[in-house]
Amino acid sequence: MAFRPYILYRSLVLITAAFANAASATDACQGIAALVSNSSGVYYPGSLPYIGDISHWASSSSQNATCAFEPGTAEDLGLGLNVISALRQPFAIKSGGHTTNPGFSSTVGVHISLSRFSDVTYDPDTQTAAVGAGLTWDAVYAALEPYGVNVVGARGPGVGVGGLSLGGGYSYLTNQYGLTVDTVQAYELVMPNGTVKTVTKEDEDLFFGLKGGFNNFGIVTKFTLQTFPQTQVWGGFITYSPDNVELLNQATANFAANATDPKASLMITYDYFLSRNSLGPSALVFYDAPTPPAGVFDEFLNIPFVVKNVSTMSFSALIKSSMANATYGSRAFFNTISVLNYSVPFLDAVVNETVFWGSDPSLGAAFVSYVVEPFLPSLYNHSSAPSAFPPSRSVGFTPLKIYYSWVNETVDDAMHATIRESACRLQQLSGTSGKAPLYPNYAIYDTPLEMIYGANLPRLRSLRQCVDPDNVMGLAGGFKF
Repeated sequence: MAFRPYILYRSLVLITAAFANAASATDACQGIAALVSNSSGVYYPGSLPYIGDISHWASSSSQNATCAFEPGTAEDLGLGLNVISALRQPFAIKSGGHTTNPGFSSTVGVHISLSRFSDVTYDPDTQTAAVGAGLTWDAVYAALEPYGVNVVGARGPGVGVGGLSLGGGYSYLTNQYGLTVDTVQAYELVMPNGTVKTVTKEDEDLFFGLKGGFNNFGIVTKFTLQTFPQTQVWGGFITYSPDNVELLNQATANFAANATDPKASLMITYDYFLSRNSLGPSALVFYDAPTPPAGVFDEFLNIPFVVKNVSTMSFSALIKSSMANATYGSRAFFNTISVLNYSVPFLDAVVNETVFWGSDPSLGAAFVSYVVEPFLPSLYNHSSAPSAFPPSRSVGFTPLKIYYSWVNETVDDAMHATIRESACRLQQLSGTSGKAPLYPNYAIYDTPLEMIYGANLPRLRSLRQCVDPDNVMGLAGGFKF
């Protein structure tokens, strides 16, 4: 791309922005298309790439953008960001599209899809993997499997690398290696001014901000992640009848209080499908070896079950076996609380919330789910480097995910109010209200930033002002500093 035509075009769009408010997202789309190389593409409604680019796991997270921009290089993305900045047009950045917060990765303006950043390059000398931000984690696991290594990433299929990595990142491997942000060695970042920069720990402030600070400091196109040896694993899901939920709660409380093996991981899900009018409790058990030692999961295996699908398999096969996509395409919200102690009375309260709201036909939720995620108290001890999230590593809080799914757009507000009410009630019952931050990848869109970033927030706001004085990234959605 010649330098002089770019300078000329930037001058023109600056004049347009200065003297007329008539500049539109269409102007931005056309300007981007005129500047970028053949490695990139701009697509409009009606084209197949456009449909895939704007689509999300939750249909309520999608908007009809003016165009979809698929940058093929970081430099082209920088050119596009300059046009968007000059014309002050709204835009969005989408990796995997798994957020349930409306407008966080969607827009009516320029929708940037990172899908072309899809390479996985393993370096055996440094034991790192360079991973494109447009990938999903299941694709990353499959690409690394032939090398016998793995990275710390998502626990379900279809989750994007970008969002999870920039928001913290809990994993089946967290008890052993920490959060995803604890394993990032470098970021390829398109700065708000369009320049491309590699950010490492030597850039202390920006490295800190990107570890949990989402898209406030630019657009990450590549993550260099530490890798770890990966054998076959043991795991899968076990579903139980509602009659055995008390046994499940007791087993869960015992595991949360007594487990010490960092290779063991557990997720307990309390689901309620209104169409079945029944509670569906289940356990997803994981052990990072072909066979777990005796006693680790015995309580869960000894409870009478409805379905048990547990075996030795590859890590990527385990991820693909998840039923997380059962409600794909519905409207949805996530919300969260932070928990320190999974006692039986508290788990009973979680069950009560699940049944109360899931069985209420007036609410209109087709599916209600509460997911308990106990980790070892040492989960934040794997890194001493500061990070935007978690703001404090002194307390081993763990996230509990609340998930509502529905069909009718007219009940969006009711779902929002209810999922917030339920989270508030459980947070009070947990005894951790105000004592632990909320996980940003689960937090609902109007969660106060102080509840996520705590004492880190002033530093993050100062960093944002330094890195992005023109507030270019403020034109995109998300939690904004």
